[in-house]
Amino acid sequence: MIIPIYGYGEPVLRKVGEEISPDYPNLKEVIANMYDTMYNAYGVGLAAPQVGLPIRLFVIDTEPFSESDDLSKEEQEQLKGFKKTFINAKMLKEEGEEWGFNEGCLSIPDVREDVYRHERITIEYYDEDFNKKTDVFDGLIARVIQHEYDHIEGILFTDKISMLKKTLIKKKLQNIMDGKARPDYKMKFANKKGR
Repeated sequence: MIIPIYGYGEPVLRKVGEEISPDYPNLKEVIANMYDTMYNAYGVGLAAPQVGLPIRLFVIDTEPFSESDDLSKEEQEQLKGFKKTFINAKMLKEEGEEWGFNEGCLSIPDVREDVYRHERITIEYYDEDFNKKTDVFDGLIARVIQHEYDHIEGILFTDKISMLKKTLIKKKLQNIMDGKARPDYKMKFANKKGR
């Protein structure tokens, strides 16, 4: 089921997510709805706070990035089959060079900025069947994970850009809060009347 994505300014996006247990109500359905919602919005990642749930859960499918001609064949192959659910994730290490990439976010439509992140991460998490894992990821996969992990920490990519860039996008962010953004997917806006 496709559910509305919470837009910039919604308080849930600033909450640090709470850990959940395997008996979290309707967990399989929540995860399925998050994937449906992400695919409907042409996203590569979606975190629970973006659908109004202040919990430590996010989903990722980097398949759309695998079609980029800017990547090597090896990178395209890595991205092609990468689909994962992360529950109660804990970042253990971020290392390597920081590199810039133009990021966007489904909660902040029509805003894209260069964000610098570490090239390699080590992360501990549970999969959708509550099997505990510790994995190392790098490149674009690491970046997508870092972006979604920030969401469960109450951090948005716009927090990682310069004050000048923040000033330049201020009006766009206000428009999102006021419900004036027009993405082609369902959204819930912070200040929109009659919601």
